[in-house]
Amino acid sequence: MRIMALDIGEVRCGIAISDPAERVASPVCVLPTAEVLACAAPFKRVLEDWEPESLLSGLPLSLNGEEGPQAKRIKKQAEAIAQRLALPLEFCDERLSSNEAKRILREQGLDERAMRGKVDMVAASIFLQSWLDARQ
Repeated sequence: MRIMALDIGEVRCGIAISDPAERVASPVCVLPTAEVLACAAPFKRVLEDWEPESLLSGLPLSLNGEEGPQAKRIKKQAEAIAQRLALPLEFCDERLSSNEAKRILREQGLDERAMRGKVDMVAASIFLQSWLDARQ
């Protein structure tokens, strides 16, 4: 079963996907959050290409593990997306996934400007991989 991870930000949404065996997470793309929320054509194309059977949304918990205003907003948005797509939805802690994504991209020689369009999809693949590993 393919699981699609969404790293929903205020401006951009990073998308990652698992392989059908649920062992490996791969970054897919970054789309404007507004397009994902509206299920616009670019997001529909991603859905058609990958045919996910479940959604995983990152939840930015505070460092003490509590849900703040940003986590509540993302939870509401993810639930609306899942309902529109009629797909099951789970949440996972995404704390520090963006920092880890930036570190990985820096190691590949990218500067801040080059990273801008990639951080969110790499972050989504990081928390998806962590979630997949925890289930094994």
